[in-house]
Amino acid sequence: MNQDYLMTVIEGPHVSEKTTQASEKYNQVVFQVRKDATKEEVKQAVELMFEVKVESVQVLNSRGKLKRTGRSAGRRKSTRKAYVRLAEGDDIDFLGAD
Repeated sequence: MNQDYLMTVIEGPHVSEKTTQASEKYNQVVFQVRKDATKEEVKQAVELMFEVKVESVQVLNSRGKLKRTGRSAGRRKSTRKAYVRLAEGDDIDFLGAD
């Protein structure tokens, strides 16, 4: 796989209460990924960017919510999230704290 492409697969981390619990309980990290990314591409991208061992990847497509302001209606952007389970002992620190 082309390394330049793999560097664009991950759009950023997804941080919420649910992802924090997944991190503590299951040693998982959640990322926003490209809509056309496969599980294997996500796995290779995480291993390349963060130098960790990935055990498994689960992918979730979330439809954007319909929102209204007065008479006008709009839709939030649809996203694709990847739940990445890391090998025992591996960790990704987004804050850079030691």
